[in-house]
Amino acid sequence: MTNGVKREGSQALVPSAGMEALGRAIFAKAGCSPEEADRIARRLTGANLRGHDSHGVIRIPRYVQWIGDGVQVPNQTVTLLLDQPSFAIVDGRYGFGQSIGEQTVDIGIARAKKRGVAVTALRNSGHLGRIGDWAERAAAQNIVSIHMVNVRGSLLVAPYGSLSRRMGTSPFCAGIPVAGGEPIILDFATSLVAEGKALVALKGGKPLPHGSLVDGDGNLTADPSPLYGTVPPNGYPDANNGPGALRAFGDHKGSGMNFLMEMMAGALGGSGTAGAIGEPKRRRFCNGMFSFYVDAAAFDTENAFAAEVKSYVDFVKSATPTTPGGEVLVPGEKERATLAERTAKGLPLAVEAWDDIQNTARKLGIGEADIEAAVGGPV
Repeated sequence: MTNGVKREGSQALVPSAGMEALGRAIFAKAGCSPEEADRIARRLTGANLRGHDSHGVIRIPRYVQWIGDGVQVPNQTVTLLLDQPSFAIVDGRYGFGQSIGEQTVDIGIARAKKRGVAVTALRNSGHLGRIGDWAERAAAQNIVSIHMVNVRGSLLVAPYGSLSRRMGTSPFCAGIPVAGGEPIILDFATSLVAEGKALVALKGGKPLPHGSLVDGDGNLTADPSPLYGTVPPNGYPDANNGPGALRAFGDHKGSGMNFLMEMMAGALGGSGTAGAIGEPKRRRFCNGMFSFYVDAAAFDTENAFAAEVKSYVDFVKSATPTTPGGEVLVPGEKERATLAERTAKGLPLAVEAWDDIQNTARKLGIGEADIEAAVGGPV
């Protein structure tokens, strides 16, 4: 592990353990319990470790701002609105998703273990972070899971053939346990890029692919600025303010899948969809998550599931790569390779993003010596 933060041009390499320690200090100062501060910091850092920078530590300043604005409420526990043997409707009470998501998934796992299958409908959760965390948690208990998420009050994505914002980024995730091995985790936003990736690009990080966004005039672009509009001095970018929009992946297919997330997580799950005609203002932000859980052991009547999964993984990976010397990957492999690399080398952050995190700590009263102590050396 590196000692302290290394700056190379427009990039900072932050030790993962140090980033986690600083995150814990920030969220504790912002009003979270030590246990919740640890969950948030660990899961945000874990997202960066796996290459999901859009759902990682770049969210720290926004999360702290949301506490002050009342968008997310520290130290919440879920309320069971409907408690049935094989399904549950859960209210997250606008608590941090890193806590609320864990509680909800544990409810689903417990029911699936008893009944073979289960469903949870989570309403009114704060930002759930990397949804792969929840599929991994279920897979660790030999549970196959599917998670469909919408973002009420977040109008960031234009439907196919439109330049008007009508949808959120609405991620989809599924997890398959692999006996004796790492789970298969499929986790993606139904927008071409997550909003957090646009924020990373705006802050000087990895550029976006062309056509990720449409500007206010209907032109396809890779520039994230049309999503945010003018950012006031010392203000934090707000993706709700710009004239442009993100685009769905795969044109009409991704747009249709995004619509399905709104139907399942928003309408059926009870959080409400991203928006509606005739409402005087934007709906209050929250995540809804509609999840299915299947106990693999209950369905595996011939003890063939694990062998069949491994056999098919081997079959797929035996395909000839298009690039000589390349490798065909199955879902989750790229994240594990990134995890190993970044654990060793540190988290690559745009310098501006790293400075935003430090400034958030300073505003909460965390001094320079404490910041340096957290990250293990100079910042």
